[in-house]
Amino acid sequence: MWKGKTAQTKAWTQLSHELERIPTSLVAASNSGCYMPHPHWHAQVEVNHIYSGAMTYRMANHTVDLEAGDVCIFWGGQPHQAVEVAPDTELVAIHLPLVHFFRLRLSGELMQRLTRGATVVTRHEGQADGETFRRLTQYMNSDDPVRREHAIDELLLRLNRINFEPYRLVDGEEMGRLEGEPLDAQGFRNVIEICAYITENFRHDIGSADVASHVEIHPKYAMSVFKKSTGMTLNEYITLLRLSYAQSLLLADDVTVLDVAMESGFGSLSAFNQSFRKVTGQSPSDFRRQRSSSLIDA
Repeated sequence: MWKGKTAQTKAWTQLSHELERIPTSLVAASNSGCYMPHPHWHAQVEVNHIYSGAMTYRMANHTVDLEAGDVCIFWGGQPHQAVEVAPDTELVAIHLPLVHFFRLRLSGELMQRLTRGATVVTRHEGQADGETFRRLTQYMNSDDPVRREHAIDELLLRLNRINFEPYRLVDGEEMGRLEGEPLDAQGFRNVIEICAYITENFRHDIGSADVASHVEIHPKYAMSVFKKSTGMTLNEYITLLRLSYAQSLLLADDVTVLDVAMESGFGSLSAFNQSFRKVTGQSPSDFRRQRSSSLIDA
């Protein structure tokens, strides 16, 4: 077990709170050390670049060892936790909404593996990635929308290089073989439109019929193509976005849990409590107390 967890816990607390405050948008945060006292989750794909040091992630069904120079990609909707972190570790964590993730031109099977819980690790020898990710972080945190859009495009280009360079895919043993053929280009375009619509409207009372009507496809096809590409149903993704948004609202002490439930798109407090406990294993009130305690201790 590496030492220095007190400082790393403080660094992780600051980093995670910064990331959680914008649960449906592109966001990038850098920090030194990221030991996590407990697992967390969010409704975006996560991209990490390790500038220095080494760390181990525990995912829902596997662990991943990372070292300086590695770039890793995984679905943040699964509970994940940095359980081992070397004292000199510095990294950037980027939360990439699915609407941008599906603009990638990776193989259909690899995209499916990622959204169903696998982790991809790649690297480029030399200093190029370090310089690239530091610039991307600056651009992503800029107030200039043109710079932010450029940063997204450049990040996607970097990740698309996985098609031409070595990478390792870390799966849980139980993932098994994927069924069916990967999506075609039209299928991916449909998924992008579905994700964009849900991202804009998840706080309202929407369902598969509303999504399908907006994308101008049949509801059964909308449910099928989304499930095939992400491993989630439309309702599961809508709920995850609502819960991710609720996480950020719970960080504010002046908002009641009932207000959080209604503002996040849940029809009732009981539905919110049930969904939140199912994903996190704790009630919204317990989550709030735990995070508030982490801030005080940090």
